[in-house]
Amino acid sequence: MKIMLPVAGKGTRLRPHTHTKAKSLVHVAGKTVLEHIISRLTALEATEFIFVIDENGDQIRDFMKKNFPALPCSYVVQKERKGPAHAVSLAAPLIKRGDDLLIVFNDTIFDTDLSLINELCADCDGLIYSKEVEDYQRFGVNVVSEGFITGMVEKPEQPISKLAQVGMYYLKDAAQFMDYLDQTIAAKEMVKGEYYLPPVFMRMMQDGCMFKAPEIDAWLDCGKPDTLLETNSYLLLGRHHIHGQVEDTVLIEPVHIEKGALVRGCILGPNVSVAAGSVIETSIVRNSIINNGSLVRNMILHHSILGDSVQLVSSARRMNIGDHSLIEMQME
Repeated sequence: MKIMLPVAGKGTRLRPHTHTKAKSLVHVAGKTVLEHIISRLTALEATEFIFVIDENGDQIRDFMKKNFPALPCSYVVQKERKGPAHAVSLAAPLIKRGDDLLIVFNDTIFDTDLSLINELCADCDGLIYSKEVEDYQRFGVNVVSEGFITGMVEKPEQPISKLAQVGMYYLKDAAQFMDYLDQTIAAKEMVKGEYYLPPVFMRMMQDGCMFKAPEIDAWLDCGKPDTLLETNSYLLLGRHHIHGQVEDTVLIEPVHIEKGALVRGCILGPNVSVAAGSVIETSIVRNSIINNGSLVRNMILHHSILGDSVQLVSSARRMNIGDHSLIEMQME
């Protein structure tokens, strides 16, 4: 099996955190998004990891070399922004006859048992992983009948299906898939100037290919600040890990403090992750992500994300307040 990870893209919904780093290298629950994803894929023992990168690609290369040096990795550069299907098509030269392929986009972290791929795909040509959602109007959905996908609808107004496509696809015959991808691009089947994967799958189904829509256990969005914080909370459940230095501090589980971080005189938690090199002093922090090398002193933070090397320093207030006074200091 080959695994493709399209990690190009500006990550505009996560700015300012993606101004200087690839969106897949944003931290959540003590790891980068990419590390969470790769750790879920290594058990498949893929023969090759294919990364589709952009101008920030050196960050991805360096990260993989440092954190997963044993994995066989190849890199393809997407110079033009022409959509996800275009990004996948650029890796065609690396796909050989007889290859099977798992494509995993990097906006989401997933929970599912990938060891079932061969069993699930025994009587079909591929898998388009899905998750039932209530806000189906926001997604492309799979329409399923008798266990097989019969159609795909982009952002349906009516609940024809609530099985949203989660950005993970398995193709039993990768070379055949690439042929259909080339046909779709040659036919210029675009939406707002970009190429998407559903038209490729629809072409394949019209020619008799069959796909299933297995539902994953958890679909964790990392594409926006608010959903990144929700994902941080989900991943921290049951993972109260203190590897750094903690002094005179109250910890409200779950909290993840990396080795090399210092927390002194604070109230931390719940749902706080603190990266290596960060120092937090005399502060109250909850439901937040503090990235590498940051300083937080004399602050009250909640639902906050701090990037690398941030310095956020306040000071204690001095007050002279008479009897029967009411002082309200709003946090927002």
